[in-house]
Amino acid sequence: MKNTYFIGGSPCSGKSTAAEILSREYGLFYFKVDDFLEKYMELGAQDGLPLCKKIAGMSAEQIWMREAQLQCREEFGIYEEIFDYILADLDQLNSANGILTEGAAYVPRLFKRLGLPGGRYIAVTPTPEFQIDHYRQRAFVPYVLADCPDKEQAFRNWMDRDILFAQEVRRQCREEGYSVIINDGSIPMAEMAGSIAAHFGLRTCIHNRGMLDGRGFFPSDKEIFRSNPVGLQGKATQYGGKKTGQTAFNGCEYMF
Repeated sequence: MKNTYFIGGSPCSGKSTAAEILSREYGLFYFKVDDFLEKYMELGAQDGLPLCKKIAGMSAEQIWMREAQLQCREEFGIYEEIFDYILADLDQLNSANGILTEGAAYVPRLFKRLGLPGGRYIAVTPTPEFQIDHYRQRAFVPYVLADCPDKEQAFRNWMDRDILFAQEVRRQCREEGYSVIINDGSIPMAEMAGSIAAHFGLRTCIHNRGMLDGRGFFPSDKEIFRSNPVGLQGKATQYGGKKTGQTAFNGCEYMF
């Protein structure tokens, strides 16, 4: 995994859009975990992994009408069960320019156990408002909930699960010293992708297009938090300009 860059985080946060921009910009091979989740879940069920096997036997109503805390807890458990399948597939890939891979399955604590350096991982999570607004725009949602008698309650449970998931990802990033972006949608995706590129140290001069300054951060007039070089949680300095989203470097959270 020496030449691989990981974007984790929670669903509906902009991970995939950022990864698509970066893979084009830098010629990276893009491996999207979500495209293979069904395969990994099936492998897990076949191998008798308890949560994969449990979910495989549940209806949509049984899945989405559970309380959100249980859904969230089991989602993390599922990603832990299938993690080795993902790593095995990544080991089969080869790209001269490098590999960029993203998915909610990339849980911070799992990478900490592998000893992955902070410069190879970043998480992207949405604000609740951004998450819910964008989920409601997605065409697949009605199909996922089609067999649920109370679709609105099922949707609320789903949204609550993912809000809890995002909170836990941010907590783990702080605890493990990884960087996290909190996306509220107020900054163009290309600009957010530029910040991720700077974090990874990718070489194309994306800042020459006006996205970044030479330090790999947004210009100082757009920063609302500034990190402590030796600490995990930098002291906040509020930026009084227009509303921005939030990013974190070295475990510190910054608004975008």
